[in-house]
Amino acid sequence: MSRKQLCILASTLICLAVTVGCNSVQRRFVVRTAPPGAEVYIDKQFIGRSPVSIPFTYYGTRQIRLEKDGYKTVEIEQNFRPKWYTRFPASLISENFWPREIRDERVMDFELTPKEIISDRRLIERADELRGNVQSGTVSLPVPR
Repeated sequence: MSRKQLCILASTLICLAVTVGCNSVQRRFVVRTAPPGAEVYIDKQFIGRSPVSIPFTYYGTRQIRLEKDGYKTVEIEQNFRPKWYTRFPASLISENFWPREIRDERVMDFELTPKEIISDRRLIERADELRGNVQSGTVSLPVPR
C-alpha cells in the first residue's frame, strides 16, 4: 500500500469510529396518569400534562409532583438507577461505539385519587370548633390533608 492509500484508510477508519455510536443511548421519562391531563412537575419544573415524555441525561432521585383539579396532589421522590450498560466500562462502548440505538425508557404510571368533598355544614362545625378552642386558649392541631 502506498502512503496516500494508508492515510485515506486511516482517515476513513477514524471517521467511522467517531460517527458510529454517536448518541446511541436515548433516555426518556414517560409519565402517565389515570385520569389523564394532570400537570406534571419534575424537580419543580413544569413538564406538561400527562401523558408526557421528556429526555433525560442523568440518573438519580427525582421529585415528581402531579396536580389535577378535583384530585389529591401526588408528591413522590423516585430513584432512577442506571442500567448495566451505562456504567463504566460498558458505557464506553454503549455510548461511543455501539452501532445501534439503545433506548432506556422509564415509564411511571399513577392512579390519582379524588379529593374528599367536605360539606358546608361540616366546614362550619370545624370553624366553630377552632374558634371555641382559640377563645378558651387551647391550641388545635391542623387537620391532616
